[in-house]
Amino acid sequence: MAAGIIDGKLIAQQIRQELKAEVERLHREDGLQPGLGVVLVGDDPASASYVTAKEAACAEIGIYSADHRLPASTTQAELLALVQRLNEDPRIHGILVQLPLPRPLDESAVLLAIDPEKDVDGFHPVNVGRMVLGEPAFLSCTPHGVLQLLQRSGVRLAGSHVVIVGRSNIVGKPLANMLIQKGPLGNATVTVCHTRTADLAHHTRQADILVAAAGQPRMITADMVREGAVVIDVGVNRVADASRKSGFRLVGDVDFEAVSAKASLITPVPGGVGPMTITMLLHNTVASARQHHLKASR
Repeated sequence: MAAGIIDGKLIAQQIRQELKAEVERLHREDGLQPGLGVVLVGDDPASASYVTAKEAACAEIGIYSADHRLPASTTQAELLALVQRLNEDPRIHGILVQLPLPRPLDESAVLLAIDPEKDVDGFHPVNVGRMVLGEPAFLSCTPHGVLQLLQRSGVRLAGSHVVIVGRSNIVGKPLANMLIQKGPLGNATVTVCHTRTADLAHHTRQADILVAAAGQPRMITADMVREGAVVIDVGVNRVADASRKSGFRLVGDVDFEAVSAKASLITPVPGGVGPMTITMLLHNTVASARQHHLKASR
């Protein structure tokens, strides 16, 4: 029996409708409009496309978006000065600096310069530390999106064995920490694997929930998946496809067709985890606006 599809587009749209209602309430009751400062340095097409999508999503739910597009020749001092202006701007509740930055700009220094209270990407060490300690924090958008997909699809996390293949600072590590926290999005038992794990299939076959986030196309094959497992594919990889006008197509880290025959639920690529990343950025921006308003009204 083929696996059920976890529709990330549909779930993302449901969350956006909830956020739109919250934005309308904040504006109606408090005269407040959440604001996101977006910074793009250089002319990388993929980054530009991603930023444009984020700005369109802001407009969709009523978030004010301040767009700052800078040339690749921008200096470190100029970029840090812009970040500081956004830190001090009361209209801006969240700051997004699109990565990667052109060389020789120092990404770590730029991320550290963002006010943790406006770090809606959840990358600042202060928010990472709060997340690890189980304290209120802006959660990194992609792993938080994964948890929302699971919860809203009726997948039980408490007591489940989750195996994560991938140990990046953006997905694998934060997701593992979120899953072991006490609460409705946690209480799981977590194993973290990676491309250097010996006998990887031995571990993945034990998973109730398998998350593939290693950045290697179709590395998770059917023989690596337990019958009835839930499979979340975070990977987005370009592979050659002469039949496409672009010359390529997108595939995940999971061999979708083969694994679908064994899994109970699975996310497609595209259309699974991807739409959730921007949606959780919007979620964090609205939450930041709410927090800033509460502090200002005390």
